[in-house]
Amino acid sequence: MSGRQYPARPIVGIGIVLLKPPSHVLLIRRGQPPMLGAWGLPGGAQDVGETAEDAARRELLEETGLTVGALTLAGNVDSIDRDGEGRVRYHYTILDFAGLWEGGEPHALSDAADVTWADLSDLGRYDLWSEAHRIIALARQALGI
Repeated sequence: MSGRQYPARPIVGIGIVLLKPPSHVLLIRRGQPPMLGAWGLPGGAQDVGETAEDAARRELLEETGLTVGALTLAGNVDSIDRDGEGRVRYHYTILDFAGLWEGGEPHALSDAADVTWADLSDLGRYDLWSEAHRIIALARQALGI
């Protein structure tokens, strides 16, 4: 099979941790599968011919209407999901970038159903994937927040 389900090779995903000092991170609620309805970081698949950093900027703009200045590579996530027979159903290698908010108000656009500035001390209320918590911590460290 080809495409996103049962891929022949990993798909490159891009995420972005946008921090609003002193204590907030931008989260979106997914409006499309996979993870429909779940809160997470803005992001999506990298397009052919697009740099990873350009993909992060595009995804942020498409999902929230925001732009960002300097970006730092914060970390990566290997997301591998197997079916009941052990075959790889989904395989994403996700590169996560970190940046600082420079202004503007986010709006849920594209495949985002909702968007919020989440308080870093209250992330538990969003039921985030454990890897999102790890990447947010790495982004904070990288940006000194």
